[in-house]
Amino acid sequence: MTESNNKLTDTEIGERLRIAREAAKLTQAAAADAIGVARTTIVALEQGKRRIRIDELQKLTKLYNTSANAILRREAIHIDMVPRFRKLTPHGDAAVDDAARLLNDLVRAEVELENVLGVIRLSNYPPERPILPGDVYSQAEQDAQELRDWLGLGPGPVVDIISILSLQLGLRVYIRPLNAKISGLFAFDDSTGASILLNANHPASRVKQTAAHELGHFISSRRTAEIYTEYEQFDSREERYANTFQRCFITPAREIRKRFAEITAGQTHLTRRHVILLAYMFGISREAMVRRLEELKLAKDGTWDWFSANGGITDVQVQQVVGSLPDRDQYAAEANQLVPQRLSLLAREAWKREIYSEGQLARLLQLNRHEIRELLDGVEMEESEANDLVKLSH
Repeated sequence: MTESNNKLTDTEIGERLRIAREAAKLTQAAAADAIGVARTTIVALEQGKRRIRIDELQKLTKLYNTSANAILRREAIHIDMVPRFRKLTPHGDAAVDDAARLLNDLVRAEVELENVLGVIRLSNYPPERPILPGDVYSQAEQDAQELRDWLGLGPGPVVDIISILSLQLGLRVYIRPLNAKISGLFAFDDSTGASILLNANHPASRVKQTAAHELGHFISSRRTAEIYTEYEQFDSREERYANTFQRCFITPAREIRKRFAEITAGQTHLTRRHVILLAYMFGISREAMVRRLEELKLAKDGTWDWFSANGGITDVQVQQVVGSLPDRDQYAAEANQLVPQRLSLLAREAWKREIYSEGQLARLLQLNRHEIRELLDGVEMEESEANDLVKLSH
């Protein structure tokens, strides 16, 4: 590729400036005032009608909390998914804005690092299944089972849905601490593919259910952004589909009936032990399991309400049955990392090849100098220990 082909046009630079400004929640007038120019100057720059000067670029990138490298480098990708989520919360919601911006930044950083390193992310998307007229429940159940068959999962429980999403299907999945009311976000962009952000502050069983819920949106309406909140009412057909898909994908009816028959054989009542063992087998919450049993008519309607009114099913009782709380910290390590593992590996490789400096990576990943040094710690040691015996062939 020649230098001329690598150089962005004024129009392309202007578009990137516009996206950066909007991501910073600044109007054209506010940006103009901040750097001491007329609003018409900002308009001309964003429309590509005037070439930006170095001093203007430096002032604007500082104002927008980005870098000249991010604006001018062709490998840098500029997407803005925030407005798509804002349309879903017309009255404005700071928590949603923050989560959408985080998802946007993680995707943008990962794609840019893929581009500069020449890494091609492979995806294995199944065909989209639009929701048709008729019974939403039946459609979701059939689609969930067909996807399980397509993935070769067999009849048993889904052990690690995150690996299925990221490794088998090729979706971009991030698990980060979010506001408690937000369970997850889903977005699709033609240039980056499908991406999901999950709340690491939630119990692992709930993260698993949220991931399956967002997978339902990916299957049925992947070009529509989606926010899954704690108080979701499932009023729309799309939400009822996704919620049903989630249950049928994680807890397929036939397998639930089979395990239920095995565990309750010879018993006259559904007990807390039965619920604990079934929930443990399928990696979901005790409430979700009882609700599923009610749905499949394996338990009477109101069974969970009865348990709740009579002391619930406690963590202590779970420990007595299975010995521990196995899902409590399943995603804790991922949540406590500065960036997701794959993105971390890409950043370390880009720094090792001297494509990015520490400062450039810090701005790209929105980390401070201490955090970026922690991320890059040990790269030299890894390189010095490498030899031809363990060298990867590409």
